[in-house]
Amino acid sequence: MSVNLSKKSRNNLWAYVFISPQILGLLLFSLGPVVFAFVISFMDWDISTTPSWIGLRNYTKQLTDPIFWKIFRNTLVFALLYIPSTLVLSLVLAMMLNTHVAGKMFFRAAYFMPVITSTIAISLVWTWLYNPDFGLINAGLQAVGLKGVGWLTSLTWALPSIVIMAVWQSVGYNMVLFLAGLQGVPRHLYEASKIDGAGPLQRFWNITLPMISPTTFFVLTMLVIHSFQVFNEPYMMTKGGPADATNVIVLHIYNTAFQFYKMGEASAISFILFAIIFAVTLVQFKFSKWVNYDV
Repeated sequence: MSVNLSKKSRNNLWAYVFISPQILGLLLFSLGPVVFAFVISFMDWDISTTPSWIGLRNYTKQLTDPIFWKIFRNTLVFALLYIPSTLVLSLVLAMMLNTHVAGKMFFRAAYFMPVITSTIAISLVWTWLYNPDFGLINAGLQAVGLKGVGWLTSLTWALPSIVIMAVWQSVGYNMVLFLAGLQGVPRHLYEASKIDGAGPLQRFWNITLPMISPTTFFVLTMLVIHSFQVFNEPYMMTKGGPADATNVIVLHIYNTAFQFYKMGEASAISFILFAIIFAVTLVQFKFSKWVNYDV
């Protein structure tokens, strides 16, 4: 018995040895910075001076700052435009490519290509496309007799322009998720519904949507998280302008920390964002009774 225990102990020891690099990496590069940022959020610190404890002042300053609420509203508008557009378009493309259409493997690869392309490179290309003087989009509009738009310089169009680009880049990834969900729907359900006289809309509403509801819930949750964490697109294309029209929360965190060196305030905004995402996710799970896992 003692031999077995010692052998088990040695096995456990080697297991801990093998996973120790991952544990150390998690502590040093993930949990450690989170704890440090949380402590810093209660301090006034600009890197060059000694941190001083100020309690909740960083949090109250942000929550009473009109600029923060304008930036939060921008982020919310981005989410409200980005989430349904990406969700619907991804599902439509997945359903189209789940049929016996010619060249579907090519189209699947083509739609997925923007996902694996650098967001920085894509942002630069779309900035050129949006150029009001020689961009292809305005050139196309003028070719059909329409007036060009200052896409990234207009207070009205700047944020929707970034949403369009973000949807274009991410739709392929979510399309693949929906495609996997659609391919898991038993074909005999569709065949039985056809025999019963159900039309395409009835089959979609009563079979497809309930059967892919777990996939839809996962895609929706990830889209919500991504929309509140958007950064690369506005940073590369507009730097938050014009007049903070495209300034979003993560970009605000970056500017507060690395332009104004207000590390305490930036950390406080980060945890406010965490609280927002956590609350929204809880609400999603609370109202997820429409998700059918018994399929």
